[in-house]
Amino acid sequence: MAKTPKTGLDSEFERSLITAIYEASPDGILVVDDREMIVAHNQRFFEVFGISSDEIPGDHGGVLTSKSEWLLLSRALELVSDPEGFRWRVEELYANPQIEEKCEIAMKDGRTLERNSRALWGEQNRYLGRVWFFRDITEHKKIQDALLEMSQLDPLTGVANRRCFDYRASGEFLRARRFGRDLSVVMLDIDHFKRINDRWGHAAGDKVLKKLCESVQAELREVDLLARVGGEEFAVLMPDTNLDGAFLLAERLRRCVMAQELIEGEDIIKFTASFGVAALGSEDKSPDDVLKRADVALYAAKGAGRNRTMRESPG
Repeated sequence: MAKTPKTGLDSEFERSLITAIYEASPDGILVVDDREMIVAHNQRFFEVFGISSDEIPGDHGGVLTSKSEWLLLSRALELVSDPEGFRWRVEELYANPQIEEKCEIAMKDGRTLERNSRALWGEQNRYLGRVWFFRDITEHKKIQDALLEMSQLDPLTGVANRRCFDYRASGEFLRARRFGRDLSVVMLDIDHFKRINDRWGHAAGDKVLKKLCESVQAELREVDLLARVGGEEFAVLMPDTNLDGAFLLAERLRRCVMAQELIEGEDIIKFTASFGVAALGSEDKSPDDVLKRADVALYAAKGAGRNRTMRESPG
């Protein structure tokens, strides 16, 4: 471990500087010694957790120096979503001083805290204690989650985009291979979509795409994933579903789509879709192999007259 550098500051100045740093920090700071007794803390610690110093038992006037750390953490345990996991991890870190940690903590009130912790070392690698930093990252987390969601969704229809589909398909492919589970893919494409755009305009075409997604999504399980993978082309990922089951569901989806209609001015727009179905085979090296066979089946359905479901050719 690195030695503490000499500062060249007198003790009074150094104490004042450390106090200023503590109180100016955006983090809640808690420092404990090798006996898990509080050496220092700042006011921000109380603010981050939403704890009043009055809630901490004992006559301390809000300054908990020389008190047991668990006076604070026992109150924090009442506020976190997973108190058992929180306590277990804190105890593990004390039992293993060499571990440095950065993690997120979910709070019961919906907030997210970031926790950083590392041990303090003296001469000859002597363990002195541990410092904890807590920061409220709720707003940052919301922005991060929103950006992630935006990167995975088709902005027009609100269903998954191709990137999201490929990511999920890779995970389901590995899971199916590892545990010997079924996995199927359905490809679907709106019939004569160009005619819809040419006759009623692209705004009407957009409404058709949205309507199709709404009707298909309503028929799927939570574990299924509907994604827009092209202009008017969509894919459905179906974990734990064999070829026969996927074919039956695709047929139900086809009939559901056929029953939809939209009012555009004085006209009623009705539309259909063609479906191709394929299932994971023993020779498949990636989910793309399944997707390609489903695509071939889709175009076979198109060639056979549209508004029908075709499964992959055997062999």
